[in-house]
Amino acid sequence: MDPMRTVVVTGAGSGIGQATALLLLERGQPVLATDIAADALGPVADAGARVIATDLSDAAGRARLVAAIDDGPPPTGLVNAAGRIVLRPITEVSVDDFRSVFATNAESTFFLCQAMGSRMTSGGSIVNFSSPSAKFVATTEAAVYAATKAAISQVTRSFAMAYADLPGGSIRVNALSPGITDTPMQSRVLDEVSVSRGISRAQLEEGRLATVPMRRTAPPVEMAGWVVWLLSDAARYMTGQVLNVDGGMVMW
Repeated sequence: MDPMRTVVVTGAGSGIGQATALLLLERGQPVLATDIAADALGPVADAGARVIATDLSDAAGRARLVAAIDDGPPPTGLVNAAGRIVLRPITEVSVDDFRSVFATNAESTFFLCQAMGSRMTSGGSIVNFSSPSAKFVATTEAAVYAATKAAISQVTRSFAMAYADLPGGSIRVNALSPGITDTPMQSRVLDEVSVSRGISRAQLEEGRLATVPMRRTAPPVEMAGWVVWLLSDAARYMTGQVLNVDGGMVMW
């Protein structure tokens, strides 16, 4: 990372995105943080981030973020942490559900990676977010979300190949695949899926934890540490990879 240049963090209003923005700021790295909800950006704004509220599922919303990027120094990093999940029995998923989740998760990741090709300096790093759900099925109510995460894994590999040998130098593109992390999204999964299945929240939580060999969840800051590592020069020979950080849920 270049302390004179900005890291752009999407989904910075909560969860891993917010934890990442705060950790970067704590380490002296300038951050441009974005989220769809302006009030959710308060903690990162208070910590010194430049913030913009915009809807990344929309081309015009992404254009507003790109304009804000162009108002500052060339970015040295991009963290695509913005995400949306719709939890429904797979037989009840609508076309609107499908399109809205893909637009927020996969479409925004693709086009923000695309925008970085002409803006990011040599040695820059992009970190996208995949998921263990891209590799195996545990929660069919999150089928569309899982499909977007599989798409993001391939988007990561495609841009890693495209950006490995640019005329101005390489840009690394990797993805983090976080296991069960204590975020508002995970809490919502427990609340909504337990109701859908007619079981208690505690039962669902116990069943999900049984899939983790290390038998624990992770706090968002633990995942943020891996994101910051992927952005750093310590990972400068790594590109096109999906890094599984999940307590052993995925071992390939």
